[in-house]
Amino acid sequence: MTAFILRRLVATIPVMVVVAAFVFFLLRLAPGDPVAIIAGEDATAEQLAAVRRNLGLDRPILEQFALWVLGMLQGDFGISIFSNLPVSRLILQRLEPTLSLTLATLLVAVCLAVPLGVLAAWRARRLIDRLVMGFAVLGFAMPVFLFGYVLIYVFAVKLGWLPVQGYRPLADGLWPWLESLILPSLALGMTYMALIARITRASMLVSLGSDFVRTARSVALPWWRVIVTYALRNAILPVITIAGIVFSTMLGANVLVEKVFSWPGVASYALDALLVSDYAPVQGFVLPMASIYVVVNLMVDVLYGIADPRATVA
Repeated sequence: MTAFILRRLVATIPVMVVVAAFVFFLLRLAPGDPVAIIAGEDATAEQLAAVRRNLGLDRPILEQFALWVLGMLQGDFGISIFSNLPVSRLILQRLEPTLSLTLATLLVAVCLAVPLGVLAAWRARRLIDRLVMGFAVLGFAMPVFLFGYVLIYVFAVKLGWLPVQGYRPLADGLWPWLESLILPSLALGMTYMALIARITRASMLVSLGSDFVRTARSVALPWWRVIVTYALRNAILPVITIAGIVFSTMLGANVLVEKVFSWPGVASYALDALLVSDYAPVQGFVLPMASIYVVVNLMVDVLYGIADPRATVA
């Protein structure tokens, strides 16, 4: 297992180099000039040159890239050209809301979707199976922002049970924190719940048709033991994969939910910075997110090895 993890870690190095270069140079090719935005429409050529020099944008592009990489390796994500604050501080301020929403959504999606998928496979082509698959189709079809507005209207506006928008940090207390998480995590988790339920059902159908499951049934084992000990254990690998992808995706794809619920997350901050060509926050967002994605994939590989030791041989 140790050699397996080391091989995966070494393989991530070229991936991170390519991601860093791609993010840096792609932003320079994007439309919009932060110098012109900062200096204003009536700025003279001398004023534009002075702003460009102060930002270090007058240096050769390769030198800018090298300085940026060196700074990132030392934990320096740069300075936002509009707020004039360190990007690392601005991202850390938004990291708790982002991680809270991501983990809560993943917990809701997995805890609800896996039992639904197992139940649908166990009662395949019956009423409960059709109901679960109908729910999955609805989850895919309904846009996340629309489902968010429906939840706000029902549970916040009409019933008054939950807050409409905003985030309460964990320091304010466990219940206020959970209360602010319920609606956003349900809105964001609807699509992922549907996806994981379908994957679980498909994988369970294959597992339930296997010879070892038929043998377990033939010896009159309890149905719950057949499902949990034999069928689900052998069907869990695709579910682990999709859960890892979901976690990595949600870190950077929460923009719609963050906008609907006025959530102070990292993704919406990076989008706002991109719209005004503020390079440093966008770069400071994408590269750590790519790093987290790589780490999550490594964790998925480790879980693969735990669930099926044969996976570590490859």
